[in-house]
Amino acid sequence: MAAFKAQDAGRIPNVEFGYWEETLTAWHTQGLPKSVTTDGKAEEYFGLDGVTLFRELPIKNGLFPQFERTVLSRAEDREIITDEEGNTCEVFLSSSSIPRYIRYGLATREDWKRVRREHLDPLAEGRVGDVGAFLGEAHREGRPVLFHAGSLYGWLRNWMGVEGISIALCEDPAFVEGAATDVADCILGVLEKALQDVDYDFAVFWEDMAYKTSSLISPDLYRKMFLPQYRRITDRLHAAGIDILMLDSDGYVEDLIPCWLDVGINYIYPMEVAAGMDVVKLRKKFGKELLIGGGMDKRILAADKAGIKEMVDEKVPLMQEGGYVPGCDHAMPPDIPWENYVYYRQLLMEVSV
Repeated sequence: MAAFKAQDAGRIPNVEFGYWEETLTAWHTQGLPKSVTTDGKAEEYFGLDGVTLFRELPIKNGLFPQFERTVLSRAEDREIITDEEGNTCEVFLSSSSIPRYIRYGLATREDWKRVRREHLDPLAEGRVGDVGAFLGEAHREGRPVLFHAGSLYGWLRNWMGVEGISIALCEDPAFVEGAATDVADCILGVLEKALQDVDYDFAVFWEDMAYKTSSLISPDLYRKMFLPQYRRITDRLHAAGIDILMLDSDGYVEDLIPCWLDVGINYIYPMEVAAGMDVVKLRKKFGKELLIGGGMDKRILAADKAGIKEMVDEKVPLMQEGGYVPGCDHAMPPDIPWENYVYYRQLLMEVSV
């Protein structure tokens, strides 16, 4: 926990963002046992903390119940489906690539009324499991608990598409503000059911909202449209004693970091290097107010051992001072050779003790 809180790190956590299915398949031909077929099994095999460190609270935030996944048509290597978020899309069966979206489920105000009524009721039966029993077991095991606190822009973007939410922000900002309020109301309703008189360690948000060179929404507009609702959520989390609020967002997010820090979201990952996210420079700019995860360049992992050694060595001072948890800057792609990954993990294990 100290490493996450920018204190004397002690043992540095060993975590990774995940592995593409194609990566594990490729590694099976290079040395990885064929029994290792999932992220969880890979984490166990490498002795990472992903499986043993965190317990995820038994809640279902966001759309609940989800839409039923329905196959509309099927070809040899692809399907046209309606997905769990109500979108119609083409899914490629032979890869983990992003689907091709044909129609988004949230296209009109009438769509939103239905989604809000049928899928965003925080009191819906089955949303929240037996929190007390779960936490008692987690604490007896000495494992920190992670609360999934949801998303505002990211979920709406998923349901409307980048183009859809961008047009709405310009032409119907009142709708977007209202929708963000509705989503925050749902999240807070779930929070009230889940936050009993118990201790939590982390909360995590998800906000994929950036390209390689910039965010999908300007910081000023983000502050105006979404931060008031985020503040409602983070204030409640802070009142419950949760002081590490994590956020997962890909792409170039440096300009958004002050927005998140202002509402108390203080741990950002995975810090994609190809998008200009340099964790050493970010520490110099924001100090230990910003807790950092990730930042190991997957392109260097795919290149050579000399580059890997240089990359890890550069970040050792951050690891030692705390507030930085190293890991790949996204899920491991299949162009990373097994030999390179094993070498990289060995280097991190050496400095983590």
